[in-house]
Amino acid sequence: MRNVIRILSGLAVPVLTAAVITAGSPGFGAYKVKEGDTLSHIAGRYGTTVSTLVALNKLPGNGNAIYAGEVLKVPGKGATTTTTKTRSKLGRVTYVVKPGDTVSGIAKRFKCSQANLLAANGLKAGARIYAGKPLQVPVKLRSAARTDNTFAGRTYADHVVAAANRNRATLKKRKLPTRTQMRSLIVSTAKRYGVDPELALAVSWQESGWKQRVVSPANAIGAMQVIPSTGRFASRIVGRELDLLKPRDNVTAGVVLLSRLTAAAKLDIAVAGYYQGLGGVKKNGMYADTKLYVTNVLRIKAQLERGWDPLR
Repeated sequence: MRNVIRILSGLAVPVLTAAVITAGSPGFGAYKVKEGDTLSHIAGRYGTTVSTLVALNKLPGNGNAIYAGEVLKVPGKGATTTTTKTRSKLGRVTYVVKPGDTVSGIAKRFKCSQANLLAANGLKAGARIYAGKPLQVPVKLRSAARTDNTFAGRTYADHVVAAANRNRATLKKRKLPTRTQMRSLIVSTAKRYGVDPELALAVSWQESGWKQRVVSPANAIGAMQVIPSTGRFASRIVGRELDLLKPRDNVTAGVVLLSRLTAAAKLDIAVAGYYQGLGGVKKNGMYADTKLYVTNVLRIKAQLERGWDPLR
């Protein structure tokens, strides 16, 4: 579904929240990484530890994979944090290496420096990459005239965006499962409805990164990024009203849709139908962004089948 921000062949890139530090009680701030910075240097500056920064920012590996221009959340001693929504200049997308790819070629394709590409993945100059390896690629994010109702070149009605904002605020207040717990829930639900677990996991990872808190301006909700009309459709199938804000119901709605799509069409068309709508795919064919979506989901699925763990 066109329910979450996507860039090129990457995963969801969220709108970052920048922080302005003012005097007051303890809070968090934002730090923009500069050339030559290390996590230990940043940790020392803000009176914290490397492990804390890694956890706060969900950095891969041991946290050495930072790059110039990236915005990190940092503890702000004796400060409160007033937040304003803004887009960071740089974000990350996931790219799965294909046969014949090189570091320089990938950097050129995504218009990023080789140094930042290597740093984002904790690699040294001259490091070898191999087909099937997922890389984190730093990319520049496009600014939009209105970030609250426009993304991926599409603008949504004010009432849709208002509903999305309400749902986002509700989820922000709730205690929700971790991504590890969401993964287990997706697997068990997929098995219950006869859906390939790796397919359900791949779709959810592409849509939300297995995060229930994600809500797009199109009011696509949760780990499976389900819009309300799809939730009502799935509710009729399961015979009860599904609450898309609840993790189990959200996953059920997405998996039920996948079960219908895979029963009606071959795999690539079914995946395209999840994003574009099966009727739209049959009538208009796959749009360019749909083709990228299908490619991403099928690559992620193949990686998961080979034992790749994106949370490790």
